[in-house]
Amino acid sequence: MNNDILSIARKTIELESNAIANLTNLIDSNFENAIKCILKSKGRVIITGIGKSAAIATKIVATLNSTGTPSIFMHAADAIHGDLGIVQEDDVVICISKSGNTPEIKVLIPLIKRNNNPIIAITGNKDSFLGTQATYVLNTYVEKEACPNNLAPTTSTTAQLVMGDAIAVTLLELNQFTSKDFAKYHPGGALGKKLYLRVSDLVSKNEMPKVEILTNMKDTLLEISNKRLGATAVLENNTLVGIITDGDIRRMLNVNEDFIALTAKDIMSKSPKTIHIDAMAVEAMYTMENNNISQLIAIDDAKNYKGIIHIHDLIKEGIF
Repeated sequence: MNNDILSIARKTIELESNAIANLTNLIDSNFENAIKCILKSKGRVIITGIGKSAAIATKIVATLNSTGTPSIFMHAADAIHGDLGIVQEDDVVICISKSGNTPEIKVLIPLIKRNNNPIIAITGNKDSFLGTQATYVLNTYVEKEACPNNLAPTTSTTAQLVMGDAIAVTLLELNQFTSKDFAKYHPGGALGKKLYLRVSDLVSKNEMPKVEILTNMKDTLLEISNKRLGATAVLENNTLVGIITDGDIRRMLNVNEDFIALTAKDIMSKSPKTIHIDAMAVEAMYTMENNNISQLIAIDDAKNYKGIIHIHDLIKEGIF
């Protein structure tokens, strides 16, 4: 039984992967012209479909919106019952249908054409009603569904999804959409935070532990403990000269039975690792990883001490 399970899964993946690979042979000037049509449009991309194609349409809409191409989903059945008002004068319509001959599509397409909106068809049947009526046809023909009965949309919807990704990525590159642009559309979650969160955003929430170079051990320990960052900066005449971490304290206790007479200068680590206050938080993460440390001193352009960023700050924000 286990062999049957694995065999079915592998057969499904192989069948779908072969169908996707074949899409490269179906890409032609229609794709190029469809992309140019979207690029010159002053409106949005309206994507419609019914059944499983509608589910694929919603994903393509999400991908386009997140990569800088304003898009809206319109269900084909709802469109002919009032939602057609979604489509405005300058919009481009992408219609997704495997057969291209569903009743809703046959009603919808003439209504869209009446308003002169360009129609981009994503269909597995370029000779269908949709294929012959569309302005541009993106052929997603598949020889067979992964379903053993050749009925459940599987390979065909995968092909539709991949064609949608091809559209989105092409537009992304031609629009020179950068990671900074991406961050504007993804402010939430770890992904967004990696793209926009800066060291200053995290340091500003923390205490600012600091001691002078001749501060005694008791006061140094209290500063580290009270500020709860596992470290303190060491300053001399307001200039950063070192850092004392929990690790430095432990090492000092291992070699000094009488440490009361010591000062910050005696146990500090000189030339501490620093990061600019305006650097990206993810850069702080890489620096900590590469140096196997848990804290970084934040400084400004003049190398003034501005605070400490701790690995826990990055973990809390979901970056690390």
